[in-house]
Amino acid sequence: MNPAPTCCILTVSDTCFAKLKQDSAGRELEKAVNTALPKFRIAHKEIVPDDRQKIIDQLNKWVGEQCNLILTTGGTGFSPRDVTPEATRAVIEREAPGVTHEMISRSLEITPMGMLSRAVCGIAGKTLIINLPGSETGAVECFSFVQTCIPHAIALITDDLDMVKKDHKKIKKRVRFIDGCEPSSVVVNQVAERPRESPYPMLEVEEAVDLIMKESTVSVETVRLAIEDSLHRVLAEDVLSHDDIPPFDASTKDGYAVRARDGDGPRKIRNVAAAGDAPNLLPLQEGEAVRIGTGAPIPTGANAVVQVEDTTVLKKDAGDEIEISINKKPVNGQDIRRLGSDVSKNTTIFLEGERLKAAHIGVLAAVGKSTVTIYKPASVGVFTTGNELREHYEDLQPGQIRDSNRLALINLLKEYHYDCDDYGIIKDEPNIIKRAIATALTLNDVLITTGGVSMGEFDFIKRVLIEDFNATIHFGRVNMKPGKPTTFATLEYEGAKKIVFGLPGNPVSASVTCLLFVIPLLRHLEGENEWQFPVIPYVVSTHKSSCSDPRPEYVRAIVSYVDGKIVATPNGGQVSSRLNSLVGANGLMLLPGSMIPTKEYLSHIIIIGDIKARLIPAGGHCWNAGSFGGISASGAGDQTGFRAVENTEIN
Repeated sequence: MNPAPTCCILTVSDTCFAKLKQDSAGRELEKAVNTALPKFRIAHKEIVPDDRQKIIDQLNKWVGEQCNLILTTGGTGFSPRDVTPEATRAVIEREAPGVTHEMISRSLEITPMGMLSRAVCGIAGKTLIINLPGSETGAVECFSFVQTCIPHAIALITDDLDMVKKDHKKIKKRVRFIDGCEPSSVVVNQVAERPRESPYPMLEVEEAVDLIMKESTVSVETVRLAIEDSLHRVLAEDVLSHDDIPPFDASTKDGYAVRARDGDGPRKIRNVAAAGDAPNLLPLQEGEAVRIGTGAPIPTGANAVVQVEDTTVLKKDAGDEIEISINKKPVNGQDIRRLGSDVSKNTTIFLEGERLKAAHIGVLAAVGKSTVTIYKPASVGVFTTGNELREHYEDLQPGQIRDSNRLALINLLKEYHYDCDDYGIIKDEPNIIKRAIATALTLNDVLITTGGVSMGEFDFIKRVLIEDFNATIHFGRVNMKPGKPTTFATLEYEGAKKIVFGLPGNPVSASVTCLLFVIPLLRHLEGENEWQFPVIPYVVSTHKSSCSDPRPEYVRAIVSYVDGKIVATPNGGQVSSRLNSLVGANGLMLLPGSMIPTKEYLSHIIIIGDIKARLIPAGGHCWNAGSFGGISASGAGDQTGFRAVENTEIN
């Protein structure tokens, strides 16, 4: 992992250096950097007087330490003591006039005094230096004008080619998005004409999954990868072993290679065989032994290995063994790992459709495979919709909220080994939505949107898909909680089939439906044999009032292994806006809809993460899925209205 980029802030001010006034510009600039560039680490902050040489010395010191970004504040005006630009020019090797131009031109939009700035920006070694005004407001404003280009500038300066490629891809998408396409055909401001009931039939979750798999037939390419780059990818070929593993009979112990028929008793040490030595072709004679290390080839004529612990030294010379005694009679084949016993030559070791894990990579290396053919994952784009949404690093105004859905979905995809393109926050406006969809579908096979798919006045996703892209909406409602308005559509775009998931705007709804619908599809498209999540059966029964909601509910749960049983515990409040219920959850417990008191229901838990051993606190409530597939459970707590019961007949 690359270290965090560093930023140094230099305040140039006689009065601040003399401590006659506080360094408010440096303080506010640090806050602005932390907000706008959260990946950057503030490495140093210093104050120097308006002295050309002292400024040069401090800049050179930080450049020598390979600080990525230096921001100076102060000393850029017309005063005789304003010498920061001259000091900066003495340090930099190349100027960056575009950065300076952006700050001045944007400042002139605010005040004509912006023309009096003499700021200089440029590159010294691996460092970008930017001069900012000395006032608190001016420093923060000018920094805000150029902050978006700083990470890309640093990537270019430091030859971070991966980051440069990613940035270029984003820039390419942004240009395409701005230039866009024709205005949307969706007519707005006709709220009185909108349907009062959804025109889409309600599908069960299983029906929805089946329909997704049936209609999603995008072609997926294959690529040849070095095995060290193939972790978490899916094989597109059966893999055969080129060699026997091990390629010779090898010792599994440190000890002595002997002839078993010689029995116990004394043995003369002929020589030693270490791991990596060529096999000894001189046949072992009666009464002889070869001292041998773990992994060393078995000498010709030997057919057993006696471990060191079962021997005694009889004769030695200058610390070397001359003769030993075998204290326990060996048997034929004892502690020998036979040629091909792990893997035989030309046998199939892995099948097409297997997802490669660390152990797979180790086996591939062992059998001499340096490359494998894998399926390329489908390309995915993500954006979120909502006029009320702001980025997580922005300050909020009344009525606004931060966008948590998009980052949650992007990182949920990463957890399951899928990268995606981030198209940001899209306004609830048909023209903008159309351009965003067109942009995403130009570069991706699958588009995931969140928000804008319900019955609200500003929910335009379905209408834009239908009216502007002639999409087929395969379903627009699913009988589930959370996630009822989940939408799945396909369309032809630029000669290729595209897949669109319109996920709900509630944070938990978006993540749960991504787990139930999107992740399985991506696995299926990638050719994985086991694309479904594992399921554990269980039984629940109500013990309080009836549950009137007819929708089955997917309760976020922590599934653990406790005292020989699988235990599931609800992870806090389950409302669809409470994203915290997914933190730590590794299971989705399915509760039937419209549950009746005292009635028992057979259901299941979907395992979405690793199960770990843990302790249940005294008085805690849980569901227990017993070993061997049975269920033996305790109460679930008064707030739930249901509990798990024992059922030993589930297999």
